[in-house]
Amino acid sequence: MAENKPKTYLNWYNKIGYGSGDIGGNVVYAFTAFFVMIYLTDYIGLNAGIIGTLMLASKIFDGTSDLVFGFLIDRTNSKMGKARPWMFYAYFGAAITLVACFAIPTSWGTTAQYAWFFIAYTLLNAVFFTANNIAYSSLVALITKNAGERVQMGSIRFMFAFGTSLLIQTITVGFVAYMGADAAAWRTVAIIYAIVGVAANSFSVMSVKELSAEELREVEEGETVQDDKVSLLETFKLLFTNRYYIILLLVYLMTQFFTVTLGMGLYYMTWVLGDANLFANFALALNIPQIVGLIIVPIIVTKMGVMYKINIWGYILTLVSRALVIVAAGMGSLPLMLAFTALGALGQAPLQGTLTALIAEASEYTYLTKGKRVDGAFFSATSFGQKIGGGVAAAVAGWFLSFAGYDGMAETQTQSALDMISFLYLWVPTIMAVLIIIFLSMLRVEKANERLRAARGHEGETKEDVVTS
Repeated sequence: MAENKPKTYLNWYNKIGYGSGDIGGNVVYAFTAFFVMIYLTDYIGLNAGIIGTLMLASKIFDGTSDLVFGFLIDRTNSKMGKARPWMFYAYFGAAITLVACFAIPTSWGTTAQYAWFFIAYTLLNAVFFTANNIAYSSLVALITKNAGERVQMGSIRFMFAFGTSLLIQTITVGFVAYMGADAAAWRTVAIIYAIVGVAANSFSVMSVKELSAEELREVEEGETVQDDKVSLLETFKLLFTNRYYIILLLVYLMTQFFTVTLGMGLYYMTWVLGDANLFANFALALNIPQIVGLIIVPIIVTKMGVMYKINIWGYILTLVSRALVIVAAGMGSLPLMLAFTALGALGQAPLQGTLTALIAEASEYTYLTKGKRVDGAFFSATSFGQKIGGGVAAAVAGWFLSFAGYDGMAETQTQSALDMISFLYLWVPTIMAVLIIIFLSMLRVEKANERLRAARGHEGETKEDVVTS
């Protein structure tokens, strides 16, 4: 019946505008995740193991800043809203520090070069990108309460994300070569990408508007709105007593580990397959199926009415496909490697399209059980998971490459280095897929929220009764 139809809050312009924000996000994320390591090892001449250690050390700052920025966003009240001002202003700092990561002075000594990179990388990730990304993710819960619209926004967002990532992965190697194939060329490319990111991020901020506090709290006529005064300590408690937040955080960690080790593909194509230009082909195989999958994910979720099952089955497909990539690599069949890579990428699409909506559900779970809204802190899972997962993966990759004797300035690599590159690119993503499936099997937040909402109409049934039933 018409009266039961969920209220809608967004038009096509709002959804597209919001999604375009991930152009700016992936200018930062994809460019650094796939290219900063090889820039540092093969163009500046730094040691992969030391770089990995610095990246991991940087994540110590990230580990605190994510939750702090989530807390600050929750307590922000401005004409632009809670999240939009953080998203807008923080990106200018992100653009400057992104360029700095790819502008290490070649005339400096190695100690000074390591210091430059560590400072620029830490400011980029722990401060500016963290503030921007948490604010961007938080907007899903702040501009609509419609679950279907949240799934649509997640899908549109990641279509822009994978489209941008695809473009960066396919054109960067050739772009750098065109600009001179040296350290200065990387700096020029970084400047161009940063300008594009600023423009896209600004457009996204201006294309949406946050809901009022009254609407967000579902206030009935005649009731007064009580402002949430949640301390930082209480925010931490709300987060880490919500088992679904912890599960989602672990899922984010594993998916970022998965992505960063796939970034070893440039090393694999360069040294194992002998042609760096093949990286563009694998980028197409990784990103196009996910973009196609993201188009149909909202339709599937609407039809099935639940995100839980399609996410698990999607990653089972990914696991089987990544295992077949290993088999194809052993056979020496490039076409089969590309085909199975594409099939595995298709399996990743449901989770990518619903992660944002799942975090909104986890935040709603705390609101339904505790009566507190800390949406910004919950969406810190996106940034925290990206940074820690990506940082640990980069550190492990750097340590393993260094241990195996990799030398980015050498004409050829030792067999041990080649074997390690193959392990990182082929086997680690497969292992991560197994872990992701295990965590997804525990993620029944939709069911829990349905029970909690139903309990509101049953006298005498407590929230605890419903959660444990």
